Amino acid sequence: MENKSFGFSSELTLDTFVIPPGGKYPIFFLGITIYLFGIFCNLTLLILIILKKNLHKPMYFILFSLPLNDLIGITAMLPKVLSDIVTETNKVYYPLCVLQAFLLHMYGGGLLFILAAMAYDRYTAICMPLRYSSIMTPRVIICIISLVWGFDFALIVLLFSLQTRLPRCKSLIMNVFCDNPSLLKLTCGNTAVNNIIGLFNTAVFQAVSVSIQAFSYVKILITCVVSGRSEAKAKAVNTCVAQMVILIIFEIVGTFTILSHRFTNVSPDLQKIMGMLIFLVPPLLNPLVYGLYTREIRNTLLGVLKNSVGA
Repeated sequence: MENKSFGFSSELTLDTFVIPPGGKYPIFFLGITIYLFGIFCNLTLLILIILKKNLHKPMYFILFSLPLNDLIGITAMLPKVLSDIVTETNKVYYPLCVLQAFLLHMYGGGLLFILAAMAYDRYTAICMPLRYSSIMTPRVIICIISLVWGFDFALIVLLFSLQTRLPRCKSLIMNVFCDNPSLLKLTCGNTAVNNIIGLFNTAVFQAVSVSIQAFSYVKILITCVVSGRSEAKAKAVNTCVAQMVILIIFEIVGTFTILSHRFTNVSPDLQKIMGMLIFLVPPLLNPLVYGLYTREIRNTLLGVLKNSVGA
């Protein structure tokens, strides 16, 4: 049995992709391009919301959490994977592996809660426009953001506190990055409680996020249809479709990844690729969907670009 110590002498080996000869550097540069593009888009959105006073509104204060969460997800996963492709070491110390897994799970849960908070904000703005300012006060916004991050953090801490208490008897992570299911497969103790808590966390994240979003968007559609105004209907479609696209993509990839760990006949490479998409697709799409697709952010960005060119 291996030492359970968190010391840096505890080294794990990550599984690898089968890369054809001469393919690692093209894959590395493609990955770096994707990473830098994701970082640039999300940082641009963050900076715009911070610096531009016309974006200092409840909707954008909540939206601020989205690119921040995306930066956590893509940074926790992709640089390590790309480094392993080039160096071909595929080694990671156990504490760093736990940290990576913790951040990746924080990202996944955070995305679901943030989407729910954004849906509620749009529901309030469209269905109760006259009361919006009195409902979405600065205090309420702070409470919503605190609940999003605090609840996410508490659930993930609970999950990993149970995982790290178990002794380890294996050292090969059957994935290209660290996550809780892969870490759990290294243990040789009774994992029944861990599996129950893992399923409980998944159920809580899904139930809270999906129920709030479903309620919000159904109410938005009903309100806009009843109003009979084409402008209101277009606003509802723009609000709903953008967020639902991200949610559906995340749900499909996330559900497959979770279920794939519970079936032995799923291709390991397919499992790895689908797992990576969770941390790549939303961080790349979210700034475009919620940034450029939102008229006020789009106009603000265009104004900044015009001023920069004209300077």
